[in-house]
Amino acid sequence: MTSCDRSSDRRRGLSYPVGMACHRIIALFAVIMASLALGVAFSVEWWAHRPPCALCLVERWPYRIAIALGVIAFFLPPRPALVLCGLAALSFCVAAGAGLLHAGVEWHFWPSPLPECAAPRFSSQLSITDMLAHMPTRPDKPCDEPTYLIPRFPVSMAFANCLYALAMAIIMMKMLLALKPDRA
Repeated sequence: MTSCDRSSDRRRGLSYPVGMACHRIIALFAVIMASLALGVAFSVEWWAHRPPCALCLVERWPYRIAIALGVIAFFLPPRPALVLCGLAALSFCVAAGAGLLHAGVEWHFWPSPLPECAAPRFSSQLSITDMLAHMPTRPDKPCDEPTYLIPRFPVSMAFANCLYALAMAIIMMKMLLALKPDRA
């Protein structure tokens, strides 16, 4: 495995761990950044006691996929690893799209595509005891109710997720495009 060219990278202000190949750095970046996003989501859920809605749970899947792709890419030879790193960057794009979709639902631009986000609808032919039996034990958080982390700062977690995932996708794409074919 070849390691990154240090001379051109030093001119650009980049430095890499000694002996680590470029594809491994990109794979490690994907794993760390996706883990960070999931860590923030789980921290808000568990420690701040803010339950996620159905769209919030969907937004976590691209990060899980990016982690899996990054871990696999870390152990592969350079060429296939770079393909997986590209797919990890694509999963960050999907996460940005899911965040934008959720932000649009919060801003009431469009309804949620998930049926779990709507209140349960019961037939008028059901008795009250039947309706109560079909109700969930824990009320779900509506998808159009934003979760704000910082008071008086009007950026919801869904929109922050969109911005974060978009930034990570751009950074990963720049890292991948900066590699010369012979340096992979």
